[in-house]
Amino acid sequence: MLATSAGLTAVSLLVVQRIVERQVRLNLRVDLANSVETFRNVQKERQDSLARSAALMADLPVLKSLMTSRHAPTIQDGSTELFRLSGGDLFALMDRQNQVVGFHTRAPGITQEQAQLVWEHRHETDSTRQWWIASGHLYEVFLAPIYLPQADNLQLGTLAIGYEIDRDLAHELARVAAGQVAIVCDGREVASTINPFDIATLQREVESRGPDAGTFDVMLGKESFVMTSLVLNPAAPEVTVLVMKSYDQAAQFLGHLRQLLLGVGLVAVLIGSLLVYLLASTFTRPLEKLVEGVRALGRGDYSFPLNTKADGEVGEVTKAFAGMRDSLQNAQQRLLHSERLATIGIMASSISHDLRHPLTAVLANAEFLAEPDLTPGQREELYLEISIAVHRLTDLIDSLLELSRPAESLNLAEGAIENPVSRAIELIRAHPEFQKIKVGIASRGVHYVTCDNKKMERVFYNLLLNSCQAVQPAGGNVAVTVENGNRLVDVRITDNGPGMDTSIRDKAFHPFVSHGKENGTGLGLTIAQKIVQDHSGVLEIEQSSPGCTVMRISLPRTASDGASRCLGVPEG
Repeated sequence: MLATSAGLTAVSLLVVQRIVERQVRLNLRVDLANSVETFRNVQKERQDSLARSAALMADLPVLKSLMTSRHAPTIQDGSTELFRLSGGDLFALMDRQNQVVGFHTRAPGITQEQAQLVWEHRHETDSTRQWWIASGHLYEVFLAPIYLPQADNLQLGTLAIGYEIDRDLAHELARVAAGQVAIVCDGREVASTINPFDIATLQREVESRGPDAGTFDVMLGKESFVMTSLVLNPAAPEVTVLVMKSYDQAAQFLGHLRQLLLGVGLVAVLIGSLLVYLLASTFTRPLEKLVEGVRALGRGDYSFPLNTKADGEVGEVTKAFAGMRDSLQNAQQRLLHSERLATIGIMASSISHDLRHPLTAVLANAEFLAEPDLTPGQREELYLEISIAVHRLTDLIDSLLELSRPAESLNLAEGAIENPVSRAIELIRAHPEFQKIKVGIASRGVHYVTCDNKKMERVFYNLLLNSCQAVQPAGGNVAVTVENGNRLVDVRITDNGPGMDTSIRDKAFHPFVSHGKENGTGLGLTIAQKIVQDHSGVLEIEQSSPGCTVMRISLPRTASDGASRCLGVPEG
């Protein structure tokens, strides 16, 4: 939950930041468009003002009277006061022969000779507005004809009033546009508030995008700008105004916003952490404790401590589980007690039958030994009968003791499982009645387990004995194979006997179950299974059918690894 809360907070902050950045960029574009429109309006007002000023000046009687003198020095001297009244940066008077007869500038810039050349090479003779450029000085000039009304509007000449496009004007326009401005004439900078080294880059951007590029982004060094261009004069000389605003400056507040969002995110994560801690204390940890108690109950641990003092629904569930566990433990104890009584009854019934027969034989043969007229041969025969009966009683008692021994009594040691198997085969081959039965072991490699060799030898002996008793003396075959399983060592004992009946197979490992044996106690498979289980292994009937019965023993194998070899016991 903490990771989810932090992730959602981070994603939310990132989305908010992206939206704000996009909105800032959009607002900057709109602001730049508004600034350009404001600049256009101010420029139009300036042009209208100068156009009216030129028209008014051209209609002054003093100017008309001055132009009628047709004497250039007189006109030059007489126009000085008129120039001051015009308020422009350039004042020029041209006669009917298109000669400049009066010329004044507020600051050194274009000369009268240059003005004459510009006037002679003008393109738009009928236009009231022209752009004059010479020696790097650019003027926007407004023209007005000078007429003599008394002579049917005879044109005496032309008046030109203009203002210079200089750095001061560029700064003024930059303040109006609320950005940075560069005025370019025929590809050369005339006035600018932009670094001169960046103007060439800006011009290339404008040329590559075309006249209808509108507003676009441009990078100057490591700073991002939003830029647009405004064409003031599309004809020669071509005059363009470049206006741009810094996105980085406009987005400075995003740093403060990012810090604010980060602070809000940290607070949200801290609050989420506190909520997660409270939730874990209230629900998660008691539930984990309850789950551990359920797992412990599955392992048979009825004493696992539970937090029955918890509040709420979890506490109620824990208390209910504790009560159920106590009831289950009591019921299991009662069931175990009943099963023990039943087992004792069955065992007593079976033992009484198994003990009565050998004891009866001992008693009868002992009475026969008391007869005085017995021959030595008869006495030896009776003694053998008594000895066989006593051995049966001893085996029965040993089997019962083996069933009662705990797993802790095992003498465990690491070794090859092939060793107890080989010794069990040797004991089986020592029986005279099994001499014609083929018994062998096949093992590819040495398989190490931790076991009690004596106990496992008895397991293999019991299983081999059952297999040898099940097969025919002639043609009988018992094979033992050892191989690695999944973290286990599997030992399979296979015989070609008739197999087990289904009724016997289901209860083959129950105590005192015997089939087809006259002197069997019915404890061989029970003892073998108990020993294997004490070794944390499994003994089961893997297959039983006529001609093939397979008993499988699976024991945990150790990490030791022996050299690959094949162990074998001669067959037959």
